[in-house]
Amino acid sequence: MRIMGIDPGLTRCGIGIIDLDNHRRSQFVSVYVARTATTDQLASRLLDLEQQIEILMDSCKPDVVAVERVFSQMNVSTAMGTAQASAVALLCATRRGIDTVMYTPTEVKASVTGSGRADKTQVTTMVTRILNLSVAPKPADAADALALALCHAMRGMGQQRLTRALVEQSR
Repeated sequence: MRIMGIDPGLTRCGIGIIDLDNHRRSQFVSVYVARTATTDQLASRLLDLEQQIEILMDSCKPDVVAVERVFSQMNVSTAMGTAQASAVALLCATRRGIDTVMYTPTEVKASVTGSGRADKTQVTTMVTRILNLSVAPKPADAADALALALCHAMRGMGQQRLTRALVEQSR
């Protein structure tokens, strides 16, 4: 099963891809940070983000997309950009018939580090260890995207869909 994690952002949108095998082992596939120019108009930035996400979805062919749920205690302008980027990611996946799930930052941190209060350094450290990477993913948006994918793999949702896919393959 291929899981794409998306850490939404209008300026920087982290996109991490992992594979989950039938023994529930996660393997790093790739990571990318989609960027848009802050000097561009909002509509142009959203279109640019959509095009970057679509290229990755078409080339990586994820089975499921895990997106970070917008955190309501952000400042309003940050929350709006994050919500708009989330909508673009969800739209791109749904257009392709790809299952989508959303996780809160606390759920992601707890899944990857064992603590819902972990900081970005702790999340990056655990993502690096779990995926056996020689170098920590940077910037933080990249590590957070991989953490989202790992969260989905660890919360059992990935196993549930993997079992369904294996049953369908055996028919």
